[in-house]
Amino acid sequence: MSIHIPLILIVDDDLALRELLQRYLGEQGFETAVVDGGDAMKTWMEGNRPDLVVMDLMLPGEDGLSLIRQLRTTTDLPVLILSARGEDVDRIVGLEIGADDYLAKPFNPRELVARIRAILRRKPSRKEAPGGNADGAEHVHCFGPYRLDLNNYSLRRGDEEIALTSGEIALLELFARHPNRVLSRDRLIDLLKGYDRSPFDRSIDVRITRLRHKIEADPKHPRFIRTVWGKGYLFTPRGTAT
Repeated sequence: MSIHIPLILIVDDDLALRELLQRYLGEQGFETAVVDGGDAMKTWMEGNRPDLVVMDLMLPGEDGLSLIRQLRTTTDLPVLILSARGEDVDRIVGLEIGADDYLAKPFNPRELVARIRAILRRKPSRKEAPGGNADGAEHVHCFGPYRLDLNNYSLRRGDEEIALTSGEIALLELFARHPNRVLSRDRLIDLLKGYDRSPFDRSIDVRITRLRHKIEADPKHPRFIRTVWGKGYLFTPRGTAT
């Protein structure tokens, strides 16, 4: 059986950085493709599909945030933002529109690789996901009207598939594997991380907000992912009212 080599698309207008990333990621076992902006990215993606996109925000023409919004309307590709705009507001906006992670420039290449691998671990390629096995039932979690199938990393409500990013899937999987237990933000970060995170990292809160807007009838009064003030978050599969 052939081994799948992850294909990383790098979208950045800095030629020197593109060459550095292409060389370094290649040495780490990844296949890479590089483009310098939105137009080139769209042309490249007409005939190709990467496993993950590394996206700069400050690009000529359309900026990275606009491109990520467009990607989210048509694909579930994981996106890692790599940008000199490292302010908290940029980080939060990037995560809110659907990016899976955000790394500010300048950065440590080893940390970038760790983050890429962590994202790819969250969501295996659908082609690689087993179509069915003896343990398949262990990877299916039902809550309310939803069915989370970790055999193919999908969430469905009846016949409708709910579009989730890899980060949202990973978080929902954690909750589904720890039902009716309060998980603190620190515990969630520990369980999700594939690299060191800042203790002030707010990405968990952003993902929970996005998840609530996708699975809760009233995100302001959630029934599945509840906030336990001063403690953390509680996942209640039966949709217990707050």
